[in-house]
Amino acid sequence: MKKIPENPKIAIAGSVNSSKAILEKLIEHKMNVVLVLGLSPNVSHNVSGYQDLKPIASSSNLRFKYFEKINDDLIAQELKAHEVDLFFVVGLSQIVRKKVLKAPKSACIGYHPTLLPKGRGRAAVAWIVLGKVDPAVTFFEIDEGMDSGNILFQQPFKLPESPYAEHVINALITEIYKAMDSFLPKLKKGIIEANEQKESEATYLGVRRPLDGLIDWQDKAANIFRLIRAVSHPLPGAFTLIKNTKIIIWKARIADELPMVGVPGRILRVYKDKFYVQTGDAPLEIQEYESQKSFKPKVGMKLGVNILQLLNQVYSNE
Repeated sequence: MKKIPENPKIAIAGSVNSSKAILEKLIEHKMNVVLVLGLSPNVSHNVSGYQDLKPIASSSNLRFKYFEKINDDLIAQELKAHEVDLFFVVGLSQIVRKKVLKAPKSACIGYHPTLLPKGRGRAAVAWIVLGKVDPAVTFFEIDEGMDSGNILFQQPFKLPESPYAEHVINALITEIYKAMDSFLPKLKKGIIEANEQKESEATYLGVRRPLDGLIDWQDKAANIFRLIRAVSHPLPGAFTLIKNTKIIIWKARIADELPMVGVPGRILRVYKDKFYVQTGDAPLEIQEYESQKSFKPKVGMKLGVNILQLLNQVYSNE
């Protein structure tokens, strides 16, 4: 057990759906929230699922400030000025440095959507859909490592079969609400259960970039389908190319009932607003997509990177 003051003074900083959910629960449980810090809309363009925390804070008459960098001197000064005991930092890709970590009297608390110490790191939602790590609601004490601090509360849960990224995010929000209903009453009484993570069991998730959503049509249909689901809304999306046109594929299904076979990447059939593409082992039905330029699928079109065209471009630039 880790002793903290009863009805501790709490601050929260965040920028996404999980930040919003935790703030809502802090308010619902009448926790002593003395400061809300929201990522400024000016620097939110690369934040998937961005949430502006100002409307929620304002509606509950909570002190609110925008920030751009969590490690600015002003952040630490605000935390000390408000004599903050616990500082929730949720949904930020910025690493919290020692100056801010030491500002609250008791602890900085983070949230992670995996069963720590499994799945430390970035892009957890995509990696969950890709089957590389299991989902959970984990609250932990932020230290100078990567998601490596003492675990304060942890609850695993199951997902439906073949989830999309959006399904995982929605499930996580539901589970956060449940977890906070168990976690906050103890916190209000001034008690935290802190358990060290087992370093020998730690695994790490590497960063993912939008370009990692490029589809390799030579791959198996199941793998392509999983990639599409892993980076669908609100993430940047899996994509393919035809000449210089980018096509983002948001929704699909494996169509192994289609009695056709073709070259991987070739469009086999067009039906109403859907079309079928051959993969390395089975057709894939493309159900929802968008393109930067005008794109109308036609039977026989070949999707994907044109290696010969790329080679020609490389050699022509030499």
